Amino acid sequence: MEAMVKEYAEIGGRRMAYLRSGTAGGETVLLVHGITTYSFIWKQVIPFLEADFDVIAVDLPGCGDSDKNLDQPFSIRSHAATLETLLKQLGIEKLHFVGHDVGGGVGQVFAVNNQTRLYDLTLINSVAYDFWPVQPIITLRTPIIRQLAMATLDIGALRMIVKRGLFYKDHCTPELMDDFWEPMKTKAGRKAFLHFAASLNNRHLLEITDELHRLDIPVLIIRGDADPYLSGAISEKLAANIPWARLCRIASGSHFIQEDEPERIARELMTFWREG
Repeated sequence: MEAMVKEYAEIGGRRMAYLRSGTAGGETVLLVHGITTYSFIWKQVIPFLEADFDVIAVDLPGCGDSDKNLDQPFSIRSHAATLETLLKQLGIEKLHFVGHDVGGGVGQVFAVNNQTRLYDLTLINSVAYDFWPVQPIITLRTPIIRQLAMATLDIGALRMIVKRGLFYKDHCTPELMDDFWEPMKTKAGRKAFLHFAASLNNRHLLEITDELHRLDIPVLIIRGDADPYLSGAISEKLAANIPWARLCRIASGSHFIQEDEPERIARELMTFWREG
């Protein structure tokens, strides 16, 4: 087993960052974050997985330590294509895909386009269909609001968003806020965040609805029932319409469920992978 390290790949002339740790030769687990976060959101979960799996947690373009060029859309479709390229570069032929929030939308596009490359797909508090984007992301699409956000967004406002997305409010520690705030310290980081928000388009998921409903791989849907940002109807509809899907509901999980219940998340994943 190797220690968690930050690594980089060049994709289309841009640097992409990812954390990698775990067991060489183990099945690969790809962890994909959503908007407002990056690879750090998996730090509490990874220690429970790395004894048996090769674990990769990416920073999507524009997020974390990845390049923040704004000459490309940060849409779920473009992110899925970027991950395809990354995995080819790393020589990974088959994997477990785990996506949170917008990362779950990326996972849906990736699965439809690369079903034979997946052991399975896990969607955690995921976007889907036309239930999203949600406030305050929609508001950030308005140019004047984007300009205001550039000027006024501070760690206090971000703390309110993060704390609302946690079941255990005392988990909103200074250390956690440092992780959330890190990319926002620079003008480039703020611009990239707003570009990500402006790039979100639920049409990219609506277009693949029929193919999503025909997926022939196991799908685990994890719903934190205390999530105030994404409706529980999303998880229910996914579970009802994908043939090999099952829904796991966690009462003590909010939107950032990886911080609320990391051991439970890891346990549900490993049980699912064993049974699958």
